Order: sequence, then C-alpha cells, then structure tokens
Amino acid sequence: MTAIDRTTGAPQPIGYSRSTLGRVALILRWVALFIAVILFLLPFYLVLRNALSTEADITSPSWTLFPKHLQWGNIKELFNDTQVPMARALYNSAVVGVLGTAGQLLLASMAGYGLARIPYRHADKVFYAIVATLMIPGAVTFIPSFIVVSSLGWVSTLRGLIIPTLFSGFAAFLFRQYFLNFPRELEEAARVDGAGHFGTFWRIVVPNSLPFFAALAAITFIGNWNSFLWPLVIGQDSSSWTIQVAMSTFVTAQTINIHELFMAVAVSILPLVLIFAFLQRYLIQGVTQSGIKD
Repeated sequence: MTAIDRTTGAPQPIGYSRSTLGRVALILRWVALFIAVILFLLPFYLVLRNALSTEADITSPSWTLFPKHLQWGNIKELFNDTQVPMARALYNSAVVGVLGTAGQLLLASMAGYGLARIPYRHADKVFYAIVATLMIPGAVTFIPSFIVVSSLGWVSTLRGLIIPTLFSGFAAFLFRQYFLNFPRELEEAARVDGAGHFGTFWRIVVPNSLPFFAALAAITFIGNWNSFLWPLVIGQDSSSWTIQVAMSTFVTAQTINIHELFMAVAVSILPLVLIFAFLQRYLIQGVTQSGIKD
C-alpha cells in the first residue's frame, strides 16, 4: 500500500520521511544564505550607522549598534559644506550617467544590429576589430584621449566627460550577440509591410528588446556613476566634479570630516540601490539573453 506525498503527488511508501542527510543539507544551505546576506548588508549598515553619527561616536572605542541620537543634521551639513559642492557633483553625475548611458545604448545597439543583420562582406572583419579593442588596456588610450579632449577645449566640461565614453565595444558585442538570436520572423513581417532596416530596427526590434536594453542600461549607468579616473583628470574645476571626485576630496583634505564622508557615501549609493532594486529582474534576464551564437 502506498501513500500520496502532498508536496509532489508522487506515490511514496507508508512511513516515508525526508532523510536526515537531506535535512542537514537544507539547514546548511539556509545557514550559508544567512551568512551571505549578513556579509552583503554589513557595509551598508556601517555606512548608514556612521553617516548618522558624530565624530565622537565613530571614533569611540566602545561600539554601539546605533548612536543614541541619530544626527540627521549631517545631511544638511554635507550639502552646506563650501569646500565640497555636493549638490553640483550629484547633478553632474546624473547628467553624465543618463546622457552617457543613452548615447552608449543608441550607438552600440545600432552597431550591433548592423553587424548582426545588415549584409556586408566586411561585417566579420569589423566585428573582429571591435572585439580586438576590448583587449587594449584602458591606460594605453587614456593619454591620447586626454590630448584630443584638451585640444577641443573640453577640459572641465560635461562634454569632455560624456562624449569620449559614448561608444563601447563591449556593449556593441553584446548587442550583436543578442540580435543574432532575435526572431527573424518578426523582421520579415516588417519587411513585407515595406519597412527597411532602419524602420524594422526602431519599430520591431527595439520595442521587443526592452528587457535587454534595460539590463545594459542599468550596468552602463552604474559604471558611469562609479567612474573616477577619467572624471578626475577632466574635471579640473570644482564645477565639473562628479560625485566620486567630490568624495575623494574628503580623503585628501588636511582635516577629514569622517561623518560627512560617510554621509556622502550614503548619498552616492542611494541612486544605485534604487536602480538595482527596480531593474534586478532585467539584469538577470539580460544576462540569460546575451548568449553567444554563431
């Protein structure tokens, strides 16, 4: 005689129970997951705790989970600091992140679609040349890029921060691989209606590829927001500082305001946390859809 397992519906012998080894493995998985969550959230806790503390609370030898009195005034103090234009730095980072991401997606998607769909006898050669640029270290092109930007008079301007980073060979590579897997039937239906390559791309391909675009947009925006070396060299005036350059001034100053530094870190990571929270499902879906296919 058999009994039906309520979880799977499969017949099991009477008296069947999960093995001890299986229970131990399940407990170990939950313990490992709990430890991973703690390790992941620990830096965020330290940043938030110190951002809402005084200098004495941060440097005190006796540690407390949170200070008795949360210093919400640290936010106002940060933005009122005349030495660090935090509001301007946030604005610059937002402009660089949004425009840089939009421009990079536009150029890389069009390049990737052209390489994947438009017949051209040298398409493979162009694709291999783009892939070859991924093997060139950034330090090799850094000085030539700065010379070009400087000769154009774009130092300490948003143009100098945005335009040199608009094209990404890696993004073009990912778009090309994605469009190779795109259903040709949808494109052929658009061609029957008289649409060319450009019309098919904008009316059919882009609307049906929004999850992949969103995934690359999130990754690109995070990269632009966290960029430091190029904005540090180009943003020689405080009016063109990005958030990363502005935060670096706390470390290089003669007197370090630790609570302001942690508050600046908390403010700088807030947009990234929100973007990741809203677009995390697109990140996973975009990775799974970018597989290589010849």
